[in-house]
Amino acid sequence: ISACEKGTEWQKALQLFSSMAVMKVEYNTITFSASISACEKGARWEEALQLFRVMAQKKVKPSLTTFNSTISACEKGGKWEKALQIYSEMPRSNVECDSITFNAAISSCKTVGEWEEALQLCHVIVHSTMQLDTVGACPAISACESCGKWDHSLQMYTSLKQREVRLDTITYNTAISACEKGGEWEE
Repeated sequence: ISACEKGTEWQKALQLFSSMAVMKVEYNTITFSASISACEKGARWEEALQLFRVMAQKKVKPSLTTFNSTISACEKGGKWEKALQIYSEMPRSNVECDSITFNAAISSCKTVGEWEEALQLCHVIVHSTMQLDTVGACPAISACESCGKWDHSLQMYTSLKQREVRLDTITYNTAISACEKGGEWEE
């Protein structure tokens, strides 16, 4: 299944996954995660979400990879509400978010212009003890920038700098672009 996932052969991955029951092979976190990831890479959010739900029914504990792949699949499918629903299930499963989780969740909101939701996630990032990197920082600033919320972009940028998050050129350019779009070039 992992080989199919890496080769973006989501249909073959699902065929193999389905054949496990016939061959009486037990499902586990790895087989579910690889199948969900294959669906995510194949832009098949519905199948990824279905597998995630089946995983819960079979009482198989999801991993960080499982959550991230499912959230990313929903993000790629433009299903921000589903992405946030999956994100909200992480604490109940005792799985901590990482920058990939936030990136996918924020991007899912950004894609459809849900900047308020993206901003809430940004505040969670800033106030968390999680080790942040550019992967999590840039989408947060970009979400505000794309919705014309230059002041929020700048606040996010300032908060990240105070936390000594190492930002890259793209992140700086995004913050500058937000100010420029808002007519606040002096900021």
